[in-house]
Amino acid sequence: LEQCMYVCQLKVLCCSWYPDVRRNVVRFSSSANIKRPLTHPFIHLWSQRGNLTMEQSDTNTEKRKHDEPDPPETAGRGKRRRGAGGKKLRPGERYIPPPQKRNPGVSFSQDHFNETSYYVEGGLRKVFPYYFDFKTYCKGRWVGKSLQEVFKSEFRSESIEYYERAAKEGRIRLNETPVEDLSVVLRNNDHMRNTVHRHEPPVIGTPLKILVDDGEVLVVDKPASIPVHPCGRFRHNTVIFILGKEHGISELHTVHRLDRLTSGVLLFARTLETSKKLDQMVRERQLEKEYVCRVEGEFPEGKLICEEPILVVSFKIGLCRVDPKGKECRTVFQRLSFNGKTSVVRCLPLTGRTHQIRVHLQYLGFPILNDPIYSSHAWGTDRGKGGLIGKSDEELLQALVEERRSQEDLHLLAFMDDCIGVTKEAAKVEETDSEADKSGKSFPAQAEDCSEKENSNKASPEEPQSLESTVANSAQKTSPGTQDHLCSECKLVRPDPTKKELIMYLHALRYKGPDFEYSAESPDWAKEDWVETDFS
Repeated sequence: LEQCMYVCQLKVLCCSWYPDVRRNVVRFSSSANIKRPLTHPFIHLWSQRGNLTMEQSDTNTEKRKHDEPDPPETAGRGKRRRGAGGKKLRPGERYIPPPQKRNPGVSFSQDHFNETSYYVEGGLRKVFPYYFDFKTYCKGRWVGKSLQEVFKSEFRSESIEYYERAAKEGRIRLNETPVEDLSVVLRNNDHMRNTVHRHEPPVIGTPLKILVDDGEVLVVDKPASIPVHPCGRFRHNTVIFILGKEHGISELHTVHRLDRLTSGVLLFARTLETSKKLDQMVRERQLEKEYVCRVEGEFPEGKLICEEPILVVSFKIGLCRVDPKGKECRTVFQRLSFNGKTSVVRCLPLTGRTHQIRVHLQYLGFPILNDPIYSSHAWGTDRGKGGLIGKSDEELLQALVEERRSQEDLHLLAFMDDCIGVTKEAAKVEETDSEADKSGKSFPAQAEDCSEKENSNKASPEEPQSLESTVANSAQKTSPGTQDHLCSECKLVRPDPTKKELIMYLHALRYKGPDFEYSAESPDWAKEDWVETDFS
């Protein structure tokens, strides 16, 4: 019996080579309650003969795997490239490196903040022009098309002659290789880079006021005209970059957003844990938001509740309207004052749809003063009152664009850079703020880089749709007054906007949770005796 027990223990030793037998041997050994050490002479001889123990076996097996020489390449045939799926390249075939793993967002660091600098002129914050790389991977709809075809069909802000000159100067790169001929056909996973001389529109020079910074949350009073995140033509003239450049604050997580032309309370989480906590409160509707606005006409006295559903008309620019097929909405309004022409209204959005306050006030026939979209006559004679438009969604979009084109360039830029695009993914969930801007992207830039609420000073994880969509890590600051011979913007002289043109009369007044409340001062235009001539 003792001899059998030793043999069984020997089998346990051998199971490192025969894993399929291990279960039965261990079961048998356990039932016999064997605890005697392996000291039988036969086992000792076996170990010496093979000069192997379990650990040595595993080590030598590992060594044999690494010591195997690489198979020689066959002469005359294509060289194997890592990332090419093990396939051999045919003569003349382009090597396309595998796509790099992307972070959920691109964190902005001091290197980004140092790309250029600000200067204040005429009460406006301005940015010195700088060279910047825009990057994107080839979209599915581009596969099989030439670069020239893609530029012609989708990137029409510049002429094809411009792109041809830029390619000859090495400013357009494909998989980090300069492209001299735009006839190259795009393939899946192609990585494109476009270097441009970047100009940013000016914003109001009012400093950012930090209301709270306790290590868990950061609350600021955002001036109108400044986007929250890099978007469209804006990068350094954004809240995220101003906080980083002037206050040394980074690694923030957004809790909600405000439209570029909207002012007021803007809340960031300092830590991921706080961000998740606040995000849960948002989803469970535990947060109360209060806005104040000035609308056209005499708003009815008392409380007025609007529950009209809102539908996103265009995900690209974030245009919305009241429609029975839209998502349920509820906003409570209360008039605070009336000066004979315009009314100050308190707004309590109980749901969080894109542009909810602006769309509901348009529907009620009292659009917000200076709203570049929802007070537009492109909606018709009554400007969308009662949901009556009298045109299709496509006709409405075209009318809005034509109205912008008929006005001066500044207003066109304001419309194109309003950072209000909405992704279909973002529309599936309740937004973080009734006036949140869920942004899509386009060339040269129409929307914000961020559409996910937990990505603070990080670029949006949503798929970019242009060469100017993904935030790049490289930029070269140019000296003041430097001009680029290919840059069309350098050849233009644009008049500075007035403060009135950079504001919409909508202000986030208060943000309240179960155990906190943050509020900003009411703006001057919300005073009862304010008249429009007082604002310049």
